[in-house]
Amino acid sequence: MTVTQAAPLVKTPASRPGDRRWSVLALLCLALLLITVDATVLHIAVPALTAALEPSAVQLLWIIDVYSLVVAPLLIMFGTLGDKYGRKRLVLCGFVLFGLASAGAAFAPTPLTLILARALLGIGGAMIMPATLSLIRQVFTDRRERAIALGVWSAVAAAGAAVGPLVGGLLVGFWWGAVFLINVPILLVLLPAAVRLLPDSPVRRDRPWDAAGAALSVVGILALAFGLKEAGSGTLMPMWASALVFLTGAGLLVAFVRRQRRLTVPLLELGLFRRREFTTGVTGVLLGVFALVGLQLMLAQYLQLVLGDSPVRAAVRMLPLVLSAICGGLAAAHILPRLGMRATMSGGLGLVALALTPTLGWGVEGHPVMLAVCFVGIGFGVQVALLAASDTIMSAVPESRAGGAAAIEETAYELGAGLGVAVLGTITTVAYAPGLSAVPGVPAAGMDEARQSLASAAHVAHQVGGSAGDALLDTARWAFVNALHTTVVVSVVLLSVTAVAVAVLLRRD
Repeated sequence: MTVTQAAPLVKTPASRPGDRRWSVLALLCLALLLITVDATVLHIAVPALTAALEPSAVQLLWIIDVYSLVVAPLLIMFGTLGDKYGRKRLVLCGFVLFGLASAGAAFAPTPLTLILARALLGIGGAMIMPATLSLIRQVFTDRRERAIALGVWSAVAAAGAAVGPLVGGLLVGFWWGAVFLINVPILLVLLPAAVRLLPDSPVRRDRPWDAAGAALSVVGILALAFGLKEAGSGTLMPMWASALVFLTGAGLLVAFVRRQRRLTVPLLELGLFRRREFTTGVTGVLLGVFALVGLQLMLAQYLQLVLGDSPVRAAVRMLPLVLSAICGGLAAAHILPRLGMRATMSGGLGLVALALTPTLGWGVEGHPVMLAVCFVGIGFGVQVALLAASDTIMSAVPESRAGGAAAIEETAYELGAGLGVAVLGTITTVAYAPGLSAVPGVPAAGMDEARQSLASAAHVAHQVGGSAGDALLDTARWAFVNALHTTVVVSVVLLSVTAVAVAVLLRRD
């Protein structure tokens, strides 16, 4: 009798992984937060970084953008490698690489060194991110608990981009390299915790892996982005060469798609895109993150370089966007069952477009209350639309193909972040340079540098000094505001068209 009563009190080895599942979720979400924050952490740090390293406009865009553009094409590749060689092993290797790259970026002496360090950060992030979702599915066997865990994961992934500028603003006040160096002590804590907590996953060495397809996708996306950036600035090559690089990238991606269609076990499950709901959901994620990350960069520069806010003040002014994004994530779980996926996703995108519209009437003067209202609309609308799009994606496929669908969603998220900076940044650069006319007292070489970006103009104005420097900065601010209006118009039109398309294409729930 005594033995029978004592037996239930003994923890069996099989029960221990389950007891750790919420600790595993916390660890994975913290790792995911590091990855997503790094996509936008430099937005507030742009002026300080420009003053320290003096990058050109194209180098500055690459410093900001290469992280997301490297992560995006590698997600599916490392997701399949994790299935083949073990997810825990891949996460641990990703932690080590991410920590070393963070230290290298913090102490980078030149723009090129920082670009390379950011690229390594992207590789480390791509090794970690797919495994976080796969491990959650592995640890949470109960479907109800798994739904809660995936909801937390999704909220962290979406909120990370909004938190990035706030973190950057707080850290850049000490030193611009601190935005990277902060990762190192966090990873020193995460690494031993991951060794102890993360479960081992089965190794399938016999599973085929398409190395040639992975190379085609990575080189294709990078060539596409590089050609787009150079077409906007023309710093490194003439227009015809930029167009050739762009077309080469497009050709490589076409070859990648054709190759995936022929393979029995492809890297990218293209068959999922035959489902209208799935394609609509992926497009919603892509364009939602595109608008959020790209506009965050432009608005962060507007606050600091046009309105004259300090990095910390600019970060605080963007706090309504962060808080509204968190509220949007919490509210979306209640809105979705009542309004349905179609109305929630379409309405969220429409709200972002509506919130951006008042900025078209702004100049170099501040609008603190209206700015906060706009940030609330952007953060809430994007987060609601993203969660509705994620639910649309996962509901459009059977459970047996949920892993492939999740990998595509993650790729759309990172690709949207990269393209948001690339496309909207290029549009702003193209519209800004012609609007900055010559200023008396500023040499021609100084004007050429000032036309590269508003941050460069502020740097030149500081060097010139006096009334000529003040006149240059004032002219550059107006040129940037006019360029920003062009970018906002493009974003509003794109978001509005997508909201209408969602309302038309998605079926009633």
